Amino acid sequence: MAQEFVNSKIQPGKVVVFIKPTCPYCRRTQELLSELPFKQGLLEFVDITATSDTSKIQDYLETLTGARTVPRVFIGKDCIGGCSDLTEMHQSGELLKRLNQIGALQ
Repeated sequence: MAQEFVNSKIQPGKVVVFIKPTCPYCRRTQELLSELPFKQGLLEFVDITATSDTSKIQDYLETLTGARTVPRVFIGKDCIGGCSDLTEMHQSGELLKRLNQIGALQ
């Protein structure tokens, strides 16, 4: 169930962030990404606490990405890491470059 749930969310051309709403790093990630001009439907925040499989989802994220912590940020099918990784990419200009490459921005 957890594997299918995660895999169904990760799609080419879309940014998906797995979060917990109480996590300050998740909120910071949401704030940063929400400031960018995404095309409608190409940015999704997935609250893993809204399911009964939170722990299993985190276990699968660890298998998939090497870490079970949230946020887990996917640009297309590639996991770029968490909040600090996203912030570094944004500051270096790499984030906008990647988002433009997948056609996610207006």
